[in-house]
Amino acid sequence: MTHDPGPAFRALHKPGDPFILANAWDRGSAQMLAALGAEAIGTTSAGHAFTLGRPDMGTVTRDEALAHAQDLVAATPLPVSGDFENGFGAAPEVVAETIRLAAEAGLAGCSIEDTALPETGAYDFDLALERVRAAVVAARALPRDFVFVARADGVMNGAYEFDEGLRRAVAFAQAGADCVYIPIPPSLDDIRTLCAAVDCPVNALAAGPFIKHSRAEYAAAGVARISLGSALARVTHKAISQAGTAMFGEGDFSLLRGMPGGPVDAMLAKGARPEA
Repeated sequence: MTHDPGPAFRALHKPGDPFILANAWDRGSAQMLAALGAEAIGTTSAGHAFTLGRPDMGTVTRDEALAHAQDLVAATPLPVSGDFENGFGAAPEVVAETIRLAAEAGLAGCSIEDTALPETGAYDFDLALERVRAAVVAARALPRDFVFVARADGVMNGAYEFDEGLRRAVAFAQAGADCVYIPIPPSLDDIRTLCAAVDCPVNALAAGPFIKHSRAEYAAAGVARISLGSALARVTHKAISQAGTAMFGEGDFSLLRGMPGGPVDAMLAKGARPEA
């Protein structure tokens, strides 16, 4: 590829001044988010899986995820980061290959978690760290910049407590991860603890109980990046569920008050990548 989105994406990661990584699930949502002011787009493994009629957690193949990522890269001029779950395999060499393929797909970066998919348990500490080291080596060997994010998902998934998540995130940062991430820890204070414990940027997830916190609160905690995960996709699912329940249950169409087509068309055009 002739364009390197990595430097611009890396420059967005400012501890204490977080940007919002807008997780999209198709070209249209990516272009609308770009038109609304997003500075970078993220894929969402759950949101993508839902578009394929599948549940979250290990149901999408690497080839499918890469093709989807390429589609989002082509949709807007913004840098795109891939949510690549566990890297599509337990072995460190598989994770390293996923990093190389992600860069070839035009991504500015990607995240890899320590979940031992298809189960919700976590890889043991030594293997989790070995996988991160392999990803870091692969990312540094690329011919262009690439932001690698290492995730400790066991707190969210119930595989281990926050103290273990912190131990892993600190080790991941020391191994060279560009950014670390513990989704849905017990509290914002725990995110503050993580930010103080590492020398690299920290990602926080605005989902579940954490939607009550503002960008200013995340900034005060030292966060550099706020991602949405599947939260925005789930807002659309809620709208479908509520409107569908009313329609098919009581014949009530009153919830079908959507956004007019004209403004949507304008946003799609505004957020699209310019024609070469």
